[in-house]
Amino acid sequence: MAKIVSNFFISLDGVVERPDQWHFPYFDDEMGAVVGRGVEATTAFLMGRTQYQEWSEFWPNQSGDDLEFASFINSVPKYVLSNTLTETTWQNSHLISGDSDQVAARLREIKEQADGEIGMSGGATTVRWLLANGLLDELRLLVHPIAVGHGQRLFEDTPTYPLRLLNSSTLKSGVLNLTYAPDAARS
Repeated sequence: MAKIVSNFFISLDGVVERPDQWHFPYFDDEMGAVVGRGVEATTAFLMGRTQYQEWSEFWPNQSGDDLEFASFINSVPKYVLSNTLTETTWQNSHLISGDSDQVAARLREIKEQADGEIGMSGGATTVRWLLANGLLDELRLLVHPIAVGHGQRLFEDTPTYPLRLLNSSTLKSGVLNLTYAPDAARS
């Protein structure tokens, strides 16, 4: 059975929006290795409409330094959660739509039929929905030692979600590498 794993670059004040504006000074080979291990375990990818639209316009046209990730993301099965898209055109993309119960049921089927990790990168709205529906298995955070002060936060106006720390390490850059799982015992 596969598990859904969400990955975020996140600031100390919880901002996940536009990491391209604050993340790169902390990215180094050590963080690249952490990200690479996550990609290696990913057998499918889950995304919402916004990420799908951005990535489907960008990644199919990449080469050079980005070739390795482009090859991965272009070929891996992608599941797109959207009630506004009517089709997906990016290679190996599958649209999942319907009411909340229908989408949750379909994701449970996919998890049961697959192995490995169904990865996500970003997508705060999708992660909050997954948590609310008991579908998120792990939340992996690379917490950067910076307070951004503005932008969408991972948890904004949400219910309380108890989490259990599964793993932690500190990178030389000061970034915390944290892995959490929902903690049903504290709900």
